[in-house]
Amino acid sequence: MATFSNSLIQSWERFYRANFINSLTGFKSVSLVGTADKTGQTNLGLFSSIVHIGSDPALVGYINRPRNAAPHTLANIESTGVYTINHIHPSYLEKAHQASAKYPAEVSEFDEIGLTTEFEKTITAPFVKESRVKYALSLQEIIPIPLNETYLVIGKIEMVKLEDNYVSPDGFIDLHRADTICSNGIDSYYLTQPVGRFQYARPGIKPLRID
Repeated sequence: MATFSNSLIQSWERFYRANFINSLTGFKSVSLVGTADKTGQTNLGLFSSIVHIGSDPALVGYINRPRNAAPHTLANIESTGVYTINHIHPSYLEKAHQASAKYPAEVSEFDEIGLTTEFEKTITAPFVKESRVKYALSLQEIIPIPLNETYLVIGKIEMVKLEDNYVSPDGFIDLHRADTICSNGIDSYYLTQPVGRFQYARPGIKPLRID
């Protein structure tokens, strides 16, 4: 087994090091975050740092890169307090990846990459119409991370849109059935393959499979 020290990792070329560290943490959720500014100008960004924060209240967080690298999504969320998170599916993966490009603020990624805005009466931020699993959030807190000038953005789920047949009787959402894509690193995408579900773990009791 190879061993890599921190000093060795720091000596690597920038993009090699970024690929190595980004893929080290393993498979993760990747989604499109939809926002709009106060004039209605829409924006769509690709994020792979989305994480469950809590279920009661229903909170979801994501890491926004430094402002000079990814300013538009964060600025729109700060000004309107509303945004959407939209799962990605194979039929438009290439378009979704293109949303990571740095377009000017006055350019809508929806128009540039060929995805469709979808609005609900009570939600001012755009959903991705093509997404099969999507939800809207209201901003709760933005926590600066001084170590690398990023931000943890925490939102409360206000609305969820998905097909009924994706939800199991116990409330579990079968994202495999929805063909939701996950990612590893900064440019590699995967479909999932279920391995198993187990009952809630308790000390001294062998967990039973429930799938």
